[in-house]
Amino acid sequence: MSEKQAATQVHRPRILILGSAGQLGLELQRSFADLGEITAADRSSVNLAQPDEIRVLVREIQPDIILNAAAYTAVDRAESEPELAYSINAEAPGILALEARRLDALLIHYSTDYVFDGTKPGPWTEDDPTHPLNVYGASKLAGEAAIHSSGARALVFRTSWVYGAHGKNFLFTMLRLARERERLSVVDDQIGAPTTSRALARATREIVSGLLAGRFGSAPTSPDLFHMTCSGSTSWLGFAQAIFARAALLDVKAPELVPIATAGYPTPAARPRNSVLSNAKLQERFAVQLPAWETALDEVVQILQGPVGGDIRRASSRAKASE
Repeated sequence: MSEKQAATQVHRPRILILGSAGQLGLELQRSFADLGEITAADRSSVNLAQPDEIRVLVREIQPDIILNAAAYTAVDRAESEPELAYSINAEAPGILALEARRLDALLIHYSTDYVFDGTKPGPWTEDDPTHPLNVYGASKLAGEAAIHSSGARALVFRTSWVYGAHGKNFLFTMLRLARERERLSVVDDQIGAPTTSRALARATREIVSGLLAGRFGSAPTSPDLFHMTCSGSTSWLGFAQAIFARAALLDVKAPELVPIATAGYPTPAARPRNSVLSNAKLQERFAVQLPAWETALDEVVQILQGPVGGDIRRASSRAKASE
């Protein structure tokens, strides 16, 4: 081994990815695979509702970078499970931040557009007042506050309407329902920016590797907050229309789509009407811009056309047959 290769190996950061089995965690593993020594932890290896398990894991791994993609994301169920939602979304990030500070590690954490009430007519900035409408949003906001008060070197990225080629998300729900029904009613008065897990992971990798290389000036010495979404915006109906405009590529027959108001689709948790986030601060600080949401959707559809998509479709068919 040459001296240069040995030096490169010595300086490879230890990276802990939490929520590694989720749609974002899987993409983070892919994007960060060549950057350092990865430890991937999912719910089978650490229970984020148990503070001691978090501390033991972090102290065992001694990471230089912590990527927290884990979260309680069942928005409606959180209304009846607030304690669990707060344990995972608020208390766990606070513990991670304190452990990161103890190690002088960099913490990356993901939050949500649901910290806002949706009443602003334009895109939300990081400085806008927060007012979550549901338990999920409130628990995620509490997580942001816990990280902020820790004083850790941390970057919090708020994002929105996350989906990808893995996991449970709006895309797969629409494709599943299209195979079962000829007509679907979809909400048309909530707007946001559909954002792919792959685009989030790539942007995170670009920022972290840039910080390590000194391309973005000094690394953060305290918590900072940024919005990170695909560019553009649409309604849930518009998102569904875009999905089904590509349906033939996935061997799915496009159903008839019927626009409905939020009032016509009551849910336990209230949702903000306007979830569009401004990415101006992210672009100014890191010169990073995620793709347009339609472009990102095209990439996911392309993935689903390949071997991965075939595996997903076969697994879906087996699950439906067993119901």
